[in-house]
Formats: sequence, C-alpha cells, structure tokens
Amino acid sequence: MKFPLKHWMQSAFGAIALMSFATTAPADELTDRINAGEPIRLGFATAIPWAYPSENGEPLGFVNALTLVVLEEMGITNYETSVNEWSGLIPGLQANRYDVITGGMYILKSRCENINFSDPIGLFGDAMLVPAGNPKGINNYQDVINTGATLVTGAGFNTVEAARKEGVPDGQMMLVAGEVEILAAMKAGRADAAVQTFFGAKEHVDKSDGKFEVTDPADMPEWTQNWVGIGMRHSDTEFLAAFNEAMAKVIGGEKWMEAVAPYGYTEFQLPGDDASTEYACANR
Repeated sequence: MKFPLKHWMQSAFGAIALMSFATTAPADELTDRINAGEPIRLGFATAIPWAYPSENGEPLGFVNALTLVVLEEMGITNYETSVNEWSGLIPGLQANRYDVITGGMYILKSRCENINFSDPIGLFGDAMLVPAGNPKGINNYQDVINTGATLVTGAGFNTVEAARKEGVPDGQMMLVAGEVEILAAMKAGRADAAVQTFFGAKEHVDKSDGKFEVTDPADMPEWTQNWVGIGMRHSDTEFLAAFNEAMAKVIGGEKWMEAVAPYGYTEFQLPGDDASTEYACANR
C-alpha cells in the first residue's frame, strides 16, 4: 500500500512492517482500488468558494484545493470529479458514485450516522444574506421568526436543521437546490433573507452589484459554529486513517496555505489543536 505508508518505505524496516500489515489486515475497497491504479473520485456540489468545477471540470475551491494537497502527500495524483446537487452528495457516496465528499460539509451528528468524516479541516460559521441596508433587521433566526420573513436556504444544508432547532416554522422556509438557486430567489424577491455559510453569502454579495449584504456570523447562535471535514464511506476506514495521517503533516503549512489562499481561507479558519471529529459528531 504505497500511499498511506510511504514514509515507512524509506527504510527496510518499513518495508517489513508493510508486508506484515498487508498479511494481517485486509485493505478497504477504496485503498485496494487506488493501489490498483484507479483514480480517486471527488464528489462535490457547486458552492463557491468551497468547491466547484472549472469549465474543464477541474476541481476548484478551497476544500478541493486542500484535499489535493493531502492526496499528494499520500502519493495520489490520479483523480476524477463528480459534480452533484448538494442534497445528493451523501446518497451518491453511499451508492459508490464517488469516493470522497469534498463539498465542504459541516460535521454533524445526523451526517456522522451515515458517513465518516476526516479530521476537521477548518472551523466556519453561517450568516444571513439580506438586501442592502438590511431593511427588516434580520441578523439571526429569531429575527426571521419575529418579522415573519421568508428564509431561503438549500435542501440538505445544515441550516435547515439549524433553523428548525431555533424555532423557524416550515411555513417561513423556502428550500431550493443549492447556492445558485439561493441567489436567484433573493434576486427575484421571493425571499427576504437567505441563510448559508459566511463564505457563500459573501460570494453572493460580491456578485450582487450592491443589492445585498452579509450579516456578522457572530450574531448567529454560538452552536452554529461548525467544523468541516472530508466525507468518506463508513467502510473505507483504512483510507480514512491514512488521509488523517497525511493531513496532520500538511495542515496549516506552506503548501496548504498557498493552495487555499486564492479562495479566502486564512489562518483564522484553521480548526485549532483541540478540534476533533468525535466531538463534532457528538455535539453538533
């Protein structure tokens, strides 16, 4: 298994250890496929600047960028992309249509029941996208409730679960396919506010010619601060361990920060030394 144990191969001892490991622990399906020379398949939705395809289908966005840094550390450079609707990402992974989810998913208890996550790649918050001047004074979910506003967000987004937890009635919520449809609903005046990641809202502000603004994530409930991980099937445990091992060597380093700099990810988004997927799965 060349990629999870490449540093072991620097010595004869490492080679012996690898042979012993191979005879006592069967590899998961993804590890076997990659070792056979097949490409790893990256699954994501179009969510700028998190993850999106170029015109040629190349994986762009900071989650894809840092994933490629980790894969390179593992010795993996052969990959394919699969662009999907957000709500179909987890079902698509489970159906083996791709191997990892690089769309920028928050690590949530409800998601951990269906897939595994890598160690956190960053800590992020949500915000409201509102008309310029914020005429209804909407900064959080309670403001949505109090004003009777219509709130738009993406089907399958963590914000659906968060809004309901904060008491927003379903009758005040509009669910659409993803980021593109959120902006379209706001431009058409079909919604009074949108809730999405701060990065996603900021991207929409940049595209709105001054029509919209983004609220301060600090005005949202503290518990909506979330860690993001790379999604994997429950069965691919060996690959997950190898991915985490490689990521620990590069996270926050020069290659990592250079790869994500064009997308607005900074050192302030680093997850912190005490961040853990286990904690997020149990508490988010």
